[in-house]
Amino acid sequence: MTRDLALLAPEIAVLLTAVGALILEMARLPRVALPFTVIGLLVATALTFPLLGTETMVFMGTFRIDSLSVWAKLALLPATALCTVLAYPEIKDTDREGTVYALFSFAAIGALALAGAGDLMFVVLGVLLSSLGSFALVAYPRDDRATEAAMKYFVFGSVTGAIMVFGLTYWFGATGSTLLSGLGSLEGALLAAAFGLVAVLVGLGYKAAVAPFHFWAPDAYDGAPVAVAAYLSIVPKVGAIFALVQVVRHLPDGTGWPLAVAALAVLSMTYGNLAALVQENVVRLLAYSSIAQSGYFLLGVAAFGRSDLAVPALVVFAAAYAAMNLGAFAVVALAGRHLRDFDGLGRSAPLAGAAMVIFLISLVGVPPLAGFVGKFLLFGAAIGAGFAWLAVAGILNSVLSLGVYLRIVVPMYRAPKEAPVSARSVAAVWGIALFATFAIGVAAQALLVWVL
Repeated sequence: MTRDLALLAPEIAVLLTAVGALILEMARLPRVALPFTVIGLLVATALTFPLLGTETMVFMGTFRIDSLSVWAKLALLPATALCTVLAYPEIKDTDREGTVYALFSFAAIGALALAGAGDLMFVVLGVLLSSLGSFALVAYPRDDRATEAAMKYFVFGSVTGAIMVFGLTYWFGATGSTLLSGLGSLEGALLAAAFGLVAVLVGLGYKAAVAPFHFWAPDAYDGAPVAVAAYLSIVPKVGAIFALVQVVRHLPDGTGWPLAVAALAVLSMTYGNLAALVQENVVRLLAYSSIAQSGYFLLGVAAFGRSDLAVPALVVFAAAYAAMNLGAFAVVALAGRHLRDFDGLGRSAPLAGAAMVIFLISLVGVPPLAGFVGKFLLFGAAIGAGFAWLAVAGILNSVLSLGVYLRIVVPMYRAPKEAPVSARSVAAVWGIALFATFAIGVAAQALLVWVL
């Protein structure tokens, strides 16, 4: 028990951070809750570094400490801390300000539970924990738009969650165990395996905003505070993608799961980019972009077990995606939610404008930025796994995405407008994200050494 708890030190630190932030809110000390939350999340990140290279299980095989779960912490905990800082200008001096900081941490625990799931119940628990916190975060503004978005999110999440739980009962009935390591025995029960696979793809596809389970995402992102939209686009998504890898690693090939995941990847990439092309609201544009990026993640999932590049590709792309997507949302928090708000931004605020251009071209996959390295590895993993056609689809969608992001870039360098007032916390977030976007791209080889 002592060994298991020591290996779970980062998760315990996040839990204590969430509880502490909630207590500080109850004590009417929200301004203290902010630094407490950021420090707590960074402490949890520091506690993760000694776990690098660890490959083991805790609590009788129900939770994994491996490359995916450890790197999920190293990517998601700093991202959660930055989302907390980004939220401050938008929610300061509002009712229950400290509750938002606590909810970020509680929902992050759910994402970490997903990333390390070794048991079906951890998959369900992770989805529930991350969803409950996310529902409340979306509804926080308490206006009509936020309330409608939260209700859509809640209803869609409830239905997909119920479908997932129902489908997982087939796996339990066929294997007699909730451990993911027992899924290999589904070889002789392919019908039950197929039912469970569909259910898992629905439940985790909803969390990752994979088409066609994405319908909640554009409204939820648009109705929520910008920092919450940034959080939803990164933390639950990466947790769900990594959970899907933890599930499929034990599934028998007879279920056809690689082809199913590959088909969802093409659908998500293509639909997300095409829908983003017609958006006038930048938050909704980034929401559809996030749906497309889920498709790129699925390239690594489809290649898992068939290419040695699959896990490193997923880890590097997750870190890159967290940096560039968070940075893009931070600039949106500075400029505004609509395309017209970006008119002249590159001239009136040249540093923020240049940062936005870098984040967007990194999302496209232009070298030497982080997005290029992540996509390059994902395409290599797909080709190595025998899915060359899937890599071609990803490359074509990357070209298509250039048209999406140019819709933001072009207005930025029209006639200048009055410079927007930038909160120091917002500037700090996009500055840190900019550094990470460059650093991951330039130091990719060193990062891969760590992952491998």
